[in-house]
Amino acid sequence: MPDAPLASGPAGPTHLRPLLDTVLTALTEGATARQGPLPAGGPTTVTEHVRRTVGHPLPEHGTGDEEALTTLVQLLAHGAADPADPLCAAHLHCPSLAVATAADLAASALNPSMDSWDQAPAASALETLVTDALAALVHPSATALVTTGATEANQLALLLARETHTPATLQLVTGANAHHSLQRAAWLLGLPEPITVPTPTDVLDPTALNDTLTQLPKATVLVAATAGTTDAGHIDPLPAIADVCDHHGARLHIDAAYGGTLLFSDRRRRLLDGLDRAHTVALDLHKLGWQPVAAGLLTVRDRGETRALAHQADYLNADDDIHAGLPDLLDRSLRTTRRPDIFKIATTLRALGRTGIGALVDQVCDLASGFAHTIDSHPRFELYARPTLSTVLFRPHHIEDAALGRLRRTLLTEGHAVLGRAHADGRLWLKVTLLNPHTRPADLAGLLKLVEGHTSR
Repeated sequence: MPDAPLASGPAGPTHLRPLLDTVLTALTEGATARQGPLPAGGPTTVTEHVRRTVGHPLPEHGTGDEEALTTLVQLLAHGAADPADPLCAAHLHCPSLAVATAADLAASALNPSMDSWDQAPAASALETLVTDALAALVHPSATALVTTGATEANQLALLLARETHTPATLQLVTGANAHHSLQRAAWLLGLPEPITVPTPTDVLDPTALNDTLTQLPKATVLVAATAGTTDAGHIDPLPAIADVCDHHGARLHIDAAYGGTLLFSDRRRRLLDGLDRAHTVALDLHKLGWQPVAAGLLTVRDRGETRALAHQADYLNADDDIHAGLPDLLDRSLRTTRRPDIFKIATTLRALGRTGIGALVDQVCDLASGFAHTIDSHPRFELYARPTLSTVLFRPHHIEDAALGRLRRTLLTEGHAVLGRAHADGRLWLKVTLLNPHTRPADLAGLLKLVEGHTSR
């Protein structure tokens, strides 16, 4: 059997170049065949198409690089929910910037592993440099850990809080608007059942929080606030919440997975006033940062707290190696082998700069504001609230929730549009999350006509 070509080494780029042409052609052909934001037909049709195209997933004899790439990349592109399509707007699922995707290819080709310096010399130094710069946007003394997203960041935040205050029991207090990963993190860490403060307006009320903390028995408390809720994109009143935490001696974590990149915007960063008062902050650049998954961070105000993650494994961070000056990377994550996800982020920051990323953030938020105005003035639609970020909730007038759910599923299964759903004010709403800076008002006007047409049906 001939040698299988490698992606790195002096000959790596030569082997990659024709394969990349194959991939790019297959991406184009698959997207063209899809003809919309997602494949038509629903789960059964898509699953059958995948089974028919793939056949046996582990053939006795391979088909070769070109055929395998052509077949499976076309299949993936044809069956994708494409976040670059203006009518794919359900989730916090962004289209990736081309420069970030190209950088990710280099990282995949070289394949550094971020668990010891001798596997990632330049990548480890770059990670320290870039994470410190991003953490400084939150607090001048903070550092940051790279995560797979806010779910891991929230879990790390609870872990660091627990280890910092050992042996006291840690009690998590969240708003009902908080992300479900916080509840799961408390369960995974064996913490007491979290206390949930009702949030009828989708933000954590400082007075209600104060009442809850006043009634708590003496305990070490971690309050988790949100800067960008999943359902509506709302931001909790962070300065007032920080005041309540200070008054009660509670630790503060802020899940800013959605809203954190407002830090890049001169116009909107004031919405994050109070973020610097948190002990830890979760950020996601694969939402309003246009990075390929994964691109998460946890900023930690007290750098010394990351020592709780320290671990010794002689083959990775032997004492004599550390004393000789080789950096110890095991206190940067709970994971051992991990990709250099910071590289695509670093490339994007260099290419666009803070103002360039801030301009993209402003663009999608402005688009959401304009779309909300259009809905509010439309005689056949109802707007839930003016958007804080780039999420807009709306519904047609005179439609029951069950019918609205069916309408959304019909748009999905017919391949016309990917819209989200959210419950607010006791009713079901359609959710549009605008993360695509190439979407235009005309695209959204077409979306309203599409929903209106299916409502009448």
